[in-house]
Amino acid sequence: MRFVHIADTHLGAEPDKGFPWAGERKEQVFGAFRGIIDYCRETEPDLLLIAGDLFHKQPLVRELKEVDSLFASIPDVRVVIIAGNHDYISGISNYNGFEWSPNVTFFKTEQPESIYFEDINTEVMGLSFCHRQIHEPLLDEVRPEHRDRINILLMHGGEPGNLPVDRKKLMSAGFDYIACGHIHTPLTISERMIYPGCTEPLERHDTGSRGFITGSIEKTGDGSEIATGFEVCTDGRYFDEELIVSPETTNYGLQRMIADRIAERGSDRIFSFSVRGRRDPDIGFDTAALMKEGRIVYFADETEPDYDFDRLLAENRDNIIGMFIENIRARGLDPELAQKTLDYGIAALYKGKK
Repeated sequence: MRFVHIADTHLGAEPDKGFPWAGERKEQVFGAFRGIIDYCRETEPDLLLIAGDLFHKQPLVRELKEVDSLFASIPDVRVVIIAGNHDYISGISNYNGFEWSPNVTFFKTEQPESIYFEDINTEVMGLSFCHRQIHEPLLDEVRPEHRDRINILLMHGGEPGNLPVDRKKLMSAGFDYIACGHIHTPLTISERMIYPGCTEPLERHDTGSRGFITGSIEKTGDGSEIATGFEVCTDGRYFDEELIVSPETTNYGLQRMIADRIAERGSDRIFSFSVRGRRDPDIGFDTAALMKEGRIVYFADETEPDYDFDRLLAENRDNIIGMFIENIRARGLDPELAQKTLDYGIAALYKGKK
């Protein structure tokens, strides 16, 4: 039996909302999902497992119809879906009463249920979120009833407030594979329990590749043999970058450093920059202007002014600045602590003078 396991597609999400490229990012979220359907059409797995948060929020009827038309385009692939904490099945959810294509199974309750596909001897168990949070460990005691079948558990959550689970207990329950969702970073608990992560990065902390799991399971008596792999949808969308400046670095110099780093990664990538090091005290970096150099969603100026304390002491020996420098130096502090104390203290005194 061959399967594809996806989670956290978050259709309808608009990453980087408020930035000029947000509309493009929204389309990329849906594009990743369409690409997975194309993959299923080409490779014809037996199962497409969707482990929650298919949608970013309560889906509209037109969104459900659009997605179902894609499922209908792969009629020989059995699609099994659970709702997650984002697209949970509320009392007024459009999931209620929606007629899916014949190849789609949607678990609608907050109690474990299952479906058996006799032709591939595979039983899939799962439950959906019907509330924004599930505080009870509803899956800790579930067990496959038929060990002669390939048994798959489909779950979303695994942490406090979002269907907490005892991972060790679940992994020893007898399932051949546990298809997880909710954690957006790919995470392999074991070869039989995997979080594929989101299919498209959704925010600046989602660095690295994103995609989905492919796998095959062969029953061998009471046990089974499993093989899994990871297929990439997006090979890095967000990048965390650190830049180190010196007292000689000007705004123009930092601008060139940023431009070079963006050119190295690709102008279509999205960046978070942290700038560190010691700068000229007379130089203040123009964060707003520097963020216009590319697709930059976060910019942190963590630099420290490079004060010449000997010169400051000589020029201010008879005022509070000079007295402060002499006092700190006389304490015999650890050099690093003394440096930070002098940096912050002088900066505060100058700010007070202004």
